[in-house]
Amino acid sequence: MRDDIIEFLEKDIKARCESPNNFFGMGCYYHMKAVVKNAILLSDQFGADTEVVIIASWLHDVASITDYDLYEEHHIHGTKIAFEILKSLNYSSEKIEKVQKCILNHRGSISQEKSSIEEVCVADADAISHFDSLPSLFYLAYEKRHYGIEEGIEFVRNKLKRSYNKLSPNSKKVFEDKYKTTMEILAQD
Repeated sequence: MRDDIIEFLEKDIKARCESPNNFFGMGCYYHMKAVVKNAILLSDQFGADTEVVIIASWLHDVASITDYDLYEEHHIHGTKIAFEILKSLNYSSEKIEKVQKCILNHRGSISQEKSSIEEVCVADADAISHFDSLPSLFYLAYEKRHYGIEEGIEFVRNKLKRSYNKLSPNSKKVFEDKYKTTMEILAQD
């Protein structure tokens, strides 16, 4: 395990999130931490290369937090940024390619075929991380999008429904209780 690279990435991502140029604020850092946590859990469950999964999880949104203008295609720009960072850290070319594929295919809103279990782990961890980042979602709803209370709750509920529905069947089983519990809390009955 390349702990040196993982430690570097966590610090680098945190610094990028703290930058006043980062549209998403520090919530994005906590989102990425949640992606890492969930990706490790899935990696252990599914027998993936944990090192690749962790590194890709730290870098999956690097383009978005570096420059908001890259957001729409952050999965594409992120592969280039990841290459530059990892090459400068002397990471193996073979593993850089695996990390890049995870970044390229992590977006649930763009239906890309995942060719490795590592790609599934990162994409599913990204989707389920929204359940660990509720304050960030509410910040986005109320602070950035200026929604009213009910509109903000509905925004968060819909985001979580979409996120859960993007999961692979095996990951849905792993996270079913988390989904049900969170949706019960957000119910507007």
